[in-house]
Amino acid sequence: MVLHGVSDFDAACAQAGALRVEPLCLADALGSTALARAWDRLEARADWPTQTRLFAATLNDLIAAGASRIMTVWAGGDLVALLPLCRYKGYLARWRMIGARETYEPGDMLCNGTAAADALAKAIARLPHPLLLDRISAGSPLIPALARAVRRRGRLVVRPAMACPHIALDEGWRDPESCFNAGRRSDFRRARRKAEGCGHLQCETLAPDAGNFDALFDEAVAVEALGWKSEAGTAIATDPRQAAIFRAFFRAVAQRGDLRISFLRIDGRAIAMQMAVLWNGRYWLFKIGHDAAFNACSPGGLLMLHAIGWAAQARLHSFEFLGVAEPWICKLWTQAQHDCVQLRTYPYTLRGAVAFAADGAAWSRQRLRQRLWRR
Repeated sequence: MVLHGVSDFDAACAQAGALRVEPLCLADALGSTALARAWDRLEARADWPTQTRLFAATLNDLIAAGASRIMTVWAGGDLVALLPLCRYKGYLARWRMIGARETYEPGDMLCNGTAAADALAKAIARLPHPLLLDRISAGSPLIPALARAVRRRGRLVVRPAMACPHIALDEGWRDPESCFNAGRRSDFRRARRKAEGCGHLQCETLAPDAGNFDALFDEAVAVEALGWKSEAGTAIATDPRQAAIFRAFFRAVAQRGDLRISFLRIDGRAIAMQMAVLWNGRYWLFKIGHDAAFNACSPGGLLMLHAIGWAAQARLHSFEFLGVAEPWICKLWTQAQHDCVQLRTYPYTLRGAVAFAADGAAWSRQRLRQRLWRR
């Protein structure tokens, strides 16, 4: 990914309004002690771990130098809003939130109020290139701010995106089986008996450090590769770029002591895994997987039960599934979710018109396929 048209970006930010809006090279921003401290303070308003400076630093290190920019909004010497963006080289390329396509996780801008959101939105509205934010919080202040800023300058399209399930943890979840009905408890006991019939069953949640991180990460990736994700092409092992990103991000989190890797083992062999981040008092589940050869004993479900109980015993506020609200999560674990939306801007420029036409054609094809499928 390489940067193109930085002058357009700079000009848009320079016209944003009374608050001082500055575009910065993300690499330079991450190297600034003053901005790093200001970013860390603003993280108190973050909803997702993908909004953290640590996440942005990891992604920037794995993208070509100069490939990303960060919109920052200042009130005097205080940082009041920011949004890291990047885009591919090319006349028609769109601005995107850094990390969205690399990890497929939701994110959002960071800001401390309506005025800051408005200033950042005005800068976005003046960009000649369209913007695509794949998944942001449905209640993001950026949405109404862009609706105000884009008026007479372009189009704003907001569509539903996949939500993120979660469980609000309380004392009852310390014994997670007790939170389910009799049928589900029976299912858990049956699965456990089948697993124990294969050998000694053990669940563990580990906090990797610099000495054992790579070995534990590699073991978890190997378990994931034995399941359905390999055939679907979404396993970490099938994508070297994604593997490098998650290895770097999880290693940085482990250095802070906030990474948790869980395994379900039979006779010492790992047959299910989870990789999660502890952040903001919550358990953020980034990666799961299990060996398909053991499907009959539901190893992923047994490990999930262990992990939820572990998070509750650690007095965390919630268990965040990340990913998407897949049917098996909503059916088996929780129907509570964080709603997300996809946000697209189409400036009244040639680039915006081409993007709008391309997206319109794609949506029409999608609707046609859905109608044919219903028949």
